[in-house]
Order: sequence, then C-alpha cells, then structure tokens
Amino acid sequence: MKYCNTILETIGSTPLVKLGKIFAGVKPLVLGKVEAFNPGGSVKDRPALRMICEAEKAGLLKPGGTIIEPTSGNTGTGLAQIAAVRGYRCILVCPDKVAPEKINLLKAYGAEVVMVPSTVSAGHHESYYSVANKLTNDIPGAFQPNQFANPNNPMSHDLSTGPEIWEATEGKVTHLVASMGTGGTICGTGGYLKKMNPKVRVIGVDPEGSIYSGDMPTSYKVEGIGEDFIPRNVDLKLIDEIIRISDKESFTMGRRIAREEGILVGGSAGTAVSAALKLAPSLSESDVMVIMLPDGGRGYLSKMFSDDWMRANGFLPSPEHSFVVKDLIERKMKRSKLSPMITVRDTDPVQRAIELMQEYQIDQLPVTTENGQNVGSVNDIITMQVVYERKDPSTVSVSSVMGRPFPQFDKHEEIEVVYKAFKLGTGMVVVLDEGRAFGVLTKFDMMAHLRDTIKSGEQSTAEPGTTIGAAR
Repeated sequence: MKYCNTILETIGSTPLVKLGKIFAGVKPLVLGKVEAFNPGGSVKDRPALRMICEAEKAGLLKPGGTIIEPTSGNTGTGLAQIAAVRGYRCILVCPDKVAPEKINLLKAYGAEVVMVPSTVSAGHHESYYSVANKLTNDIPGAFQPNQFANPNNPMSHDLSTGPEIWEATEGKVTHLVASMGTGGTICGTGGYLKKMNPKVRVIGVDPEGSIYSGDMPTSYKVEGIGEDFIPRNVDLKLIDEIIRISDKESFTMGRRIAREEGILVGGSAGTAVSAALKLAPSLSESDVMVIMLPDGGRGYLSKMFSDDWMRANGFLPSPEHSFVVKDLIERKMKRSKLSPMITVRDTDPVQRAIELMQEYQIDQLPVTTENGQNVGSVNDIITMQVVYERKDPSTVSVSSVMGRPFPQFDKHEEIEVVYKAFKLGTGMVVVLDEGRAFGVLTKFDMMAHLRDTIKSGEQSTAEPGTTIGAAR
C-alpha cells in the first residue's frame, strides 16, 4: 500500500505549468512553479518544516513547547500545520493588513493569532517583530524560527525547490523570477540554480514601498513580500536585477492569471508575473523562464478577488467609467481612416521604412515579425544615418539597424498603464491582441481620448484629477 504517515510528507514536488495565454507571442518558454500544491497552500511550507525539524534536532524546541513567529500568514500556516501534527502550541503575530481568510485559516489549525498594526516601523514596540520577540522571551519553552535570519529558510529551497526546477527543466532554465520577502525563496532557489549553471539570471521582484528596489519604506497592500529592512537571509549578490511593481499591477495580474490560465494565485504571484511580462520581450527562443507563484488565491477572496475591495482601494474603476487600451484603439479608428497599426517587418529593407514614414508623415515605426511579434523600432534618425553613411537603403535590412521595441501592453489592460509609459517619456506603445501586435498608440491618441471624455462627461481611469487637467 502507498500512503503518507502524516500530511507533512506531501510538502514539495510542486508542478511547473506553462503560462501560455498571458505570455502568448513571446519567444521564451515561460513556466510557473505552482506552490499552492503544497498542503499548507504556499511555498512557505518548505522552510517551515525544515526550521522546525532542525530546531528539534538541536534541542531548541522540545515536546510541549510553543512555536512563535511574526508572519503575514503563509509561514504561519505551515507552522500551525506542523504544530497540529506534532502537538506544539503555536502563537502567530500578524500585521492587520492580512486577509481575514488567512487569519481564520491559522485559527482553523489551532493557532493563536495576535494582530498588530502594519503601518509601524520594524523597530517600533508594536511591530510584529517586536511583539513576537517579547512573547518568545516571556513564554517558557518558546521557540521562534525567525524566518528572516534562520539559515534553514533558504537551505530548504536549496535542497528542494532549486533541484525540482533544475530536474523538471532538464537543466535548461535560464531565468528565475521571484518576489522578495525574507529572501529564503529567491536566494535558496536562485543560489542552487547558479551553482548548477552560473549563467542563470535571478530576477527579484519588489512591491512599491519596499526598500529592495530602492524605494522609501511606505505601506502597501500586497501581502507577504517586500521589507523595510534587509533580512539576514537576503544575499543581494545572488540577485542580478530587481524590478519594482505596484499594488495595482500585482492585483490586476493576479486576477488575470486566474481568468486566463485557470490558476488561482495570490497577489505576490501577480507581482512576479507582472515583472516577468516586462522582461520576456528581451529574451530569446532558447530561454526558459521560471516564475515562482508563492501561494493560492483562496486566502484573498475578500480582497483582490472582490470587485468591491478593488474599487474601494482604487485598483478597479467603476463599471460605467472603465476604459481599457482597446477602447483607445477603437476611438483612434473612428477619428482616422488609417490602419490601427502602420509597421515595418524586420525582414524589410530600410527603404520600405523610409517610404512608410514619408507616406504617412510620421517619424517612427514599430518593427514586427511575420507572426506579429513586436521586436524593434526604427525612426527618422536611424534611416537618415543609413543614407548618410552612403549605404543603399534598399539592401540594408531593418533588423540590422532597428532599435529596442516600444513598450507593449495587452488590449485588455487599463489605460493608466499607457499613461504612465507616456509620462516616463515613451513616444509610442504597441498594443497586443493574444500576444500579437495589432495597434499603436501615441501621446496624441491619449490626449484625444482625454478630450473626448471631457466633452462627453465621462471619466478616465488614468490618474483622475491629474491627467485630465494636464490634457487641457
């Protein structure tokens, strides 16, 4: 007969799943490591088990003892589950931004939960670090795993998560994308992969308001990632690049993953996938990108999966005022008889780009492949340089002189993302339909849309109260 002696034996061996819809049209193979398959529902089951096992071996946690930990919920769930199986008392200190579903889950396993404010600094006496430390000192037989400094946190991933990814991809993984919190997942997994192949790139993802990406520490809504200090388990030398993602991007993407890929995930998975989507266009067909999806979404049904909560926090517009990128393309088509996208192929000669720019009186063009991938850009300066260097533009291919591709956005994304791109200095963006370029938008198109909304009395989702005033 085949069975497990306890539920703890089922931790690990989670699947890699191709994210085929969200990453449609990109060159690399993009896989999600679905950690919700762990019995406690998250990647934190792995370090929770190892930290407790090693504490038992060292005599730091004895029968009848108490486990105490500051946690945003997922590590706490793993610890509460272990405590239930092995007969320990468990006290978990949680910030007040943790979803009620997660708090109820901790209590379901028999854990005691102490709530503290999430807006205070790490050194404040009411922070969840300080409160957990005080409880650990005051309660006899208490042990605090301290996931932020316990080396068994990253070691658990060095021994399990990293080898699983390496074996499942047959050593072909080239990029690991993971949100950053305690540092255990990204440094343990990334460190193992770099030992196997030093060329593997480890990409950290950080929420706005966390210090990893250089931001000033402020409050944010996404749970379980980001910090206002650098934990001991974070080895920044292992991380090749850090990408910052907003709460809105995180939650919007998390909802997309559920609705397009059928994988119910939490906000931190949305954070990681958002960053991977920004990175993917720069990768090649030979690249294999693995994204850590830290937990499932059932703990967030009253938050990111609630339309009311999303609207109340400014992450979702009211239905009657909702505009997406596709709406801008449609309005552009009504104003002009031109094609929604004037583009040149990467295999075309530069002469073709010159002709198009002269015909339509424009100074830049996106470059696409035969199957509609957005791969580059050309402008009047590039074409002028070809002529100036006395090269024959009819024999020079666009692919040999093109610049970086314009930023690209799915047609279902809100127009705020396009506005932000223009605000950062982008002159043009490419709009995707199922991964293929089908339209372009310029600053003029955005301004025309805003003028239309003012005339009709509608409201735009692009930073209300600021953007429309600027458009006047």
